[in-house]
Amino acid sequence: MGGKGIVFGKIWGITLKLNPSWFIIFVLITWALAGSYFPGQYPAWNFTAKLSAGVITSLLFFTSVLVHELMHSYVAQHEGTEVKSITLFIFGGVSEISGEPKNAGDEFSMAIAGPLTSLVLGGILMAVWAVLRHDAGGPGQFIAAVSYWLGLINLSLGAFNLIPGFPLDGGRVFRSILWGKSGDLREATRTASQVGKVIAYIFIFIGIFLFFSGNWLNGAWMVLIGWFLDNAASGSYRQVQLNDLLKGHKVSEAMQGDCVSVTPEVSAEYIINEYALTKGQQCFPVMDGENLEGIVSFDSLRGVAKEARRDKTAAQIMMPLEQMKTVEPNDELGKVLSIMTEGDVSQVSVVQNGKMVGLVSRERLLSFIDLLANPGR
Repeated sequence: MGGKGIVFGKIWGITLKLNPSWFIIFVLITWALAGSYFPGQYPAWNFTAKLSAGVITSLLFFTSVLVHELMHSYVAQHEGTEVKSITLFIFGGVSEISGEPKNAGDEFSMAIAGPLTSLVLGGILMAVWAVLRHDAGGPGQFIAAVSYWLGLINLSLGAFNLIPGFPLDGGRVFRSILWGKSGDLREATRTASQVGKVIAYIFIFIGIFLFFSGNWLNGAWMVLIGWFLDNAASGSYRQVQLNDLLKGHKVSEAMQGDCVSVTPEVSAEYIINEYALTKGQQCFPVMDGENLEGIVSFDSLRGVAKEARRDKTAAQIMMPLEQMKTVEPNDELGKVLSIMTEGDVSQVSVVQNGKMVGLVSRERLLSFIDLLANPGR
């Protein structure tokens, strides 16, 4: 979820994004609030007041989710961990944090920051409601109504995230405690993931029960949350396993180093005929003299219509250097895995002293991992 999205801002050097799924849940929450909740609680309100309350409350809800994630990110940055982006999506928000925390204490601080923030926000909003709830009308009642719903939802969000189901915040707190006791991140992740999967199945079973009991909307939502948690728990454990397997191995061990460069003016047709088809090459550095300008990927070649291949140049279809995901030969190979996982990219360029010296493709990395995992096969 952290890879793609619509950029809408930047805070503390962290790119803020909206996943397309966010618009779905924004409309659903606004519709539920304006069409059901506020009319039920305040029947005297006119249509404009109900709709305004629905839109404002929905926007402030996602603002509070963003603040929750920002607190995770602030602590992570304070502890020296890079945070690239925060993406709001259908299940809330996710921070794209590079790599695992350095130690159990760092993970505990990072994980607990979000839920505590939500609980504090919830407490403040409930206090605002308590002060203004007796206002019979006007702005006071409107603010009280919005504050009450937001207060409850933030308290619920904080409590929900403290459930020890990895990779929820509570699951990460649980893992940090296990990690601190054993000193073994992989084993702590395995145990936390197993607990996370159990909790995911509980959500799914409750959701199925609610669905067949007639509460189909909440039931379907619970099943979706359980499914998401199950996949996230499995994926997080696999990520730790792979990072552990790649520990100590350098990028140079898995890179393809025989990439023949092309000039910016050469045509897509020439690249396909001379290199892609005859030599099976998949990386095409675009060099202007001694300067690396970008890279033409196999995917970008496939995206050029057959009739346009003669006219399209390498400069027109390449990924510019400033947009390329790059590593150096002596970097840890786990860094490539992180880039591919977080950025949803299929290849990472290897650059040294401004020159491209190779490429690590997803297929090549998977083959290397397979050799490490099955040395005798």
